[in-house]
Amino acid sequence: MIRIIFFAVALLCAATANAQGYPNKPIRMVVPWPPGQATDLVGRLMALKMSELLGQPIVVDNRAGAGGTIGTDNAAKSPPDGYTILAGSSGPATVSPLLQKVPYDVERDFIPVRLIGVSPYLLVTYPSFPANNAKEFIELLRANPGKYTFSSSGTGATAHLISEWFNSLAQVKTVHVPYKGSAQALTDLMSGQVAYSMETLAGTGPHVRAGKLKTFGISFDKGSALAPGVPALSQAASMPGFDVGAWLGLMVPVGTPREIVNRLSIEAEKALQAADTRERLAGIGLEIISRGTDEFAAYLKGESARFASIIKNGNIKIEQ
Repeated sequence: MIRIIFFAVALLCAATANAQGYPNKPIRMVVPWPPGQATDLVGRLMALKMSELLGQPIVVDNRAGAGGTIGTDNAAKSPPDGYTILAGSSGPATVSPLLQKVPYDVERDFIPVRLIGVSPYLLVTYPSFPANNAKEFIELLRANPGKYTFSSSGTGATAHLISEWFNSLAQVKTVHVPYKGSAQALTDLMSGQVAYSMETLAGTGPHVRAGKLKTFGISFDKGSALAPGVPALSQAASMPGFDVGAWLGLMVPVGTPREIVNRLSIEAEKALQAADTRERLAGIGLEIISRGTDEFAAYLKGESARFASIIKNGNIKIEQ
């Protein structure tokens, strides 16, 4: 018994010493999406700013596929030593576990570090799509059931679920075309290979401003200062209660020493307070909502309950 106690104390002391010397080597940030997707854009910015604050490089590791679940699982199974950070997002962390079997349990396998913000979604089409507003768009889809397609960043991703919810409220029947991330999905949308998409402002905003995409509305029920002049879909499409966005935040594998979690949370908050960070996040369509570990954990539970309600009320299922 004495040996066991001594061993446990030794491990605790070693972990404390390691936390005090943290970080002393490069840190890996797992982004479970391909380059160019919203989580990737935000993750790279946070990695750059936090590298400066921590004094060690944070290297982005894109692990795309299966609606973000492959990369999320990779992070969950990484050593809990503070040298792996997950750029977490609502798709693989909140939505997918409600719709399908995934190889991880977010509440059991991760410690929330800091919520960064929430990105609204835009309903977008290719520029020549034959509708001038959300109501005309819905009327056209209703008149042609099964004719039009919509893309998403992956089966079970947040974009997929939100699109299915939109379709249910709009009472339209369209065909889902899943991709491995939103970048290629938006490329095909711009060329007219698919008809429409519900994707984050972070990913679609630059294309809308460049005239490569057309938008009919935003998913926040009161609109957003980040997209001036874009109407709320809850009003433009006569969908009361349609109010949704995608959260982005940093997480680490469970078992990571609390001292390291606290350090990462503090440095992430410092990064978010920097004027240039706030400007760049606004530029890519993210409304900053900074929350520390405990508040982030509570937020995740609330989002899970909300999306579970959306799935149940809309009888939403995904193809397996």
